[in-house]
Amino acid sequence: MGPEATIFVVVVVYFAVVLAIGAAAFRRSKPTAEDYFLGGRLARSLVMFMALFGTNITPFLIMGISGLSYHHGYGVFGYTAAMAALIIPVAYYVIGYPAWIASRKLNAVTPAELLARRLDSPNLGRLLFLVYFIYMLPYLSTGVAGVGLAVDVFTQQAISFEVAAAGILIITLIYTTTGGMRATMWTNVFQGLVFGVFLYVSIFVVAADFGGISGVMKEVAQRFPELTATKDTPPFTTGNWFVWGMAMGLVVLAFPHLLVRVFAAKDVKSLKNSIRYYPIIMIGLMLVATLYGVWGRIEFPDFVGRDSDLVFPMVIRSHFGPLIQGLALAGILAAVMSTLDAQMLTLSSMLTRDVWHGLSQRRQVVLGRLFLVILGGIAYYIVILRPASIFALAQLSFSGFVTLTPIWLLGLHWRRFTATAAISAIIVGNAVLVAMFYEWLPNPGLIPVAWSFMATSVVGIVVSRFTSPPPEEVTEPVMRPIRRAMGDG
Repeated sequence: MGPEATIFVVVVVYFAVVLAIGAAAFRRSKPTAEDYFLGGRLARSLVMFMALFGTNITPFLIMGISGLSYHHGYGVFGYTAAMAALIIPVAYYVIGYPAWIASRKLNAVTPAELLARRLDSPNLGRLLFLVYFIYMLPYLSTGVAGVGLAVDVFTQQAISFEVAAAGILIITLIYTTTGGMRATMWTNVFQGLVFGVFLYVSIFVVAADFGGISGVMKEVAQRFPELTATKDTPPFTTGNWFVWGMAMGLVVLAFPHLLVRVFAAKDVKSLKNSIRYYPIIMIGLMLVATLYGVWGRIEFPDFVGRDSDLVFPMVIRSHFGPLIQGLALAGILAAVMSTLDAQMLTLSSMLTRDVWHGLSQRRQVVLGRLFLVILGGIAYYIVILRPASIFALAQLSFSGFVTLTPIWLLGLHWRRFTATAAISAIIVGNAVLVAMFYEWLPNPGLIPVAWSFMATSVVGIVVSRFTSPPPEEVTEPVMRPIRRAMGDG
């Protein structure tokens, strides 16, 4: 059996396991919107942890950070992980926990639905769906593009980028449309284990091939000294480092597909247990991804621009035989599918709950499945265009999601916050982000997301002072239990 055939067999076996898990979840599912979109809110600690872990492992983490560190060195780890280590636990406490409480009090299935009901404004839910849709598409496409690049490398173009991208979308659509949230969370357990174990083990094998960790570090320092020290230049200026680190921490729960996972927790114990070790694991993965990029520069020193996205699969292909390459490719597929399914299902649920109101339980599920297929087609079109590097695409999406964070903080902790203020803040904040991102406005310093975050915050607070909040009978049933849980009442 040739190398490509071995890789193909390993991947087929992996797909068979994933589809079997999806089929098992389908047999356990019920024909209700809450079961399809939230798995009946029955996720316990292990499933919750693996769902959060698997959903946040993306080609941005694997190939995007590796590609960036290929050019900028070890400093990328500090750029992506240092502040995140501090902010992620805080984000779960100030956003995730109260959002879980509010979702149960309001019987909300989606993030947009939660805020729309909390502020008594269906139009806010529709606007949030639109904004989430716009920012999710480029991020979603990074996963599909990552698979296309990896398959292209591992099979030596035997399977093209376009065919691989279409294949990952089709497989993901099959188990997601049939099993819903339960299928995506069950498969996340398997997918997270496959990828996590492989990534942590493989980096030590690669280091050993270079003569050990000390040996490879010395070689990098001798051949590429510019990769071993950060400089006060983009992206490592102090202000940008601080702001992007904050954004990396906050974006964890700014992602609607991760916040929906929080909604699915069975109880407080399951939620707390699932996030206890989550930041540590994620920071470890960022470190491994950074090392792959820097060490890959030794073997492949000639990548230019976005071609560095290939460094991770190229290093794997250089150091491992076809069986392990097959496992590596399966790991990348696991990382992509565990995020892709959550992203697509979350957008689908928001369409049926926040845009079209009054649908029966059955019609919500049917429309949700139809929209998944349409969304897959749009994502494929974006992937084929390949408009930018994986990191650049993800950075735009991350910035957009973080721009919405003040809405969550104000909506979950300030009873005076109003729907008019939320809508105004979303529009102004995102207008500032786009204008700064495309340099239509002069930038006095810092990266665009800093200014958009501040604009959203200021507009949300100021407009709330001049508009009427929802009546107490709408506000208090949500705010009272949140204050009590946070020790404020």
